[in-house]
Amino acid sequence: MPTLYDADRCPYCARARIVLAEKGIPHETVVVDLDDRPAWIYEKNALGRVPVLEEGEFCLPESEVIAEYLEERWPDPPLLPADPAERALARLAVQRFDKQLGDDYYALRRGEDGARERVDRRLAALDAELEARPFLTGREFGLADIAYVPWVLRLRERMGVPLDGFPALAAWLDRLCERPSVAAEVGLAAVR
Repeated sequence: MPTLYDADRCPYCARARIVLAEKGIPHETVVVDLDDRPAWIYEKNALGRVPVLEEGEFCLPESEVIAEYLEERWPDPPLLPADPAERALARLAVQRFDKQLGDDYYALRRGEDGARERVDRRLAALDAELEARPFLTGREFGLADIAYVPWVLRLRERMGVPLDGFPALAAWLDRLCERPSVAAEVGLAAVR
């Protein structure tokens, strides 16, 4: 049985939790205090970051890689499209996350000048994408949606960023929150 080294407030951990829940993978959880990281976490990940997935002697850090591993190890239900082109575009969306939203989210958390305007531009771009298709992964919910939703939830729940001006994005978030895996993250998104 895999073990997830986790922190409730971490959006990267939320990615791993959502994938595990979507796939119905039984696992153990070890909570890591991000304010007082135990020395042993550096043995699991030299950077001392979570999430880390451990299965036997195999340890894997980084949420993006963990999600891909879980998708390959437990292929059902699939979280990537069957079509190779759609699958590649979903992976590209995940790979571009930092430039699409992540960098500006963290700038806003740090209170940098102009960060809110940049976040709004990023949300507008995501809104435009979601006007064209129901999910960031394409026609079905999947890994690209999982890559972004923890940050969108935290923008709304923790940072008070309204989504009123982004109707397609707000509708997408509402659809995702109907899924038990994402609904479980709503309360955690408000944790500071």
